[in-house]
Amino acid sequence: MNKLYMFVYTSHMNQLRAEAERLRDLGYSYNMITEVLGIARSTMSYWFKDRPFAPNYEALERIKYGPLKSGALKHNRKVEEIARMREVGISEVGDLTPRDIWMLGLGLYIGEGAKTVETVRVANSNPAVIRAMVRWLKETCGLEDNNIRLRIHLYPDCNEEEALQYWRTVTGLPSSNFKKTSIDTRQNKRRSMHGKLPYGTAHIYVAAWGDPNKGARLFRRVNGWMAGALEQL
Repeated sequence: MNKLYMFVYTSHMNQLRAEAERLRDLGYSYNMITEVLGIARSTMSYWFKDRPFAPNYEALERIKYGPLKSGALKHNRKVEEIARMREVGISEVGDLTPRDIWMLGLGLYIGEGAKTVETVRVANSNPAVIRAMVRWLKETCGLEDNNIRLRIHLYPDCNEEEALQYWRTVTGLPSSNFKKTSIDTRQNKRRSMHGKLPYGTAHIYVAAWGDPNKGARLFRRVNGWMAGALEQL
């Protein structure tokens, strides 16, 4: 029943989002879309925060032009500013050297990695972070594909097979590298979180297969890297 509920709920939300996107692109305001589809304004604000918007005549007429037109102008200026500054930031980073990759991965591990168990572990929902950490584990830590294992943590509104395929694509790792999926079945999860993590969270584990250089010894080296970097700061 839980799997059936997850499938139906996910399909329903995907259909609602597609219809909301269509109406938004036609120029309808959040309030107008909410009246038709029943989707919360906060949800649409999250979905469409980077999506340009031009109100149609009906939306403008409804509030007598002023506030919505001004709001749309501000929103589009913000979208343009975000895109422009993103390109500036990308150009400032330039090409990464192997040492840059080492330090970037170390910074991510400081924020997201395990500190209390003698095994290298990282968890995050951002695909770019997970992809970066897989590369870091290979290029900086000297691991092979068979040393990298993942467990995907999902919520009741997630589709398990879609999520697994998504993370297989992100990491470039085969199905055999994925452990049994963990599904959070708590009933008190806030509904405002529904749909926010459609592919859940990826947890990376290192399988040493009896090689201490890839197990506890690697964990201790990483701790040394963290200490060496943080103490200098």
